[in-house]
Amino acid sequence: MAEVTALRRPPVRQSVLVRSSRQQTFETFVGAMGTWWPVNPFSAGKDRVRDVTVERRVGGRVYETWADGTQVDWGELIAWDPPERFAMTWAIFSALTEVELTFVELGLALTKVSVVHSGWEKLSDEQLAKDCALPGGGYLGGSFDRGWALILGRLAAAAGERTA
Repeated sequence: MAEVTALRRPPVRQSVLVRSSRQQTFETFVGAMGTWWPVNPFSAGKDRVRDVTVERRVGGRVYETWADGTQVDWGELIAWDPPERFAMTWAIFSALTEVELTFVELGLALTKVSVVHSGWEKLSDEQLAKDCALPGGGYLGGSFDRGWALILGRLAAAAGERTA
């Protein structure tokens, strides 16, 4: 019998209920990310960020554009299945991690959005502490959990407003 080894750093998992259709929620995420994503602190350019772009295809870039035209890559799409799911590499850290988002329709105007952020084992404790945008101890301190909860909360507010 094969021995099962627990991941030293399991994926970060978060979800949120959004009061809008799956299509609208998905479109808000990928098409209007620059209007709701909390670029300060979750970007390279912080207050210089003018927009965030998702190139809608496998192999497409996800990147931020600063007011001066500078572009900084966040990652590359590795799965594209609108409006149900997309996944991307996350190049913001010292090593590539992966982020997968799923959009499940629970009703006409109710969508569950879930994120699974994996690949933490590729980073050392020092890298995780350095790369964390929030204070509080990085991975073990729950900063990445809190970060995704904040990001998904902003998405829920933005998608709900766009529906109204």
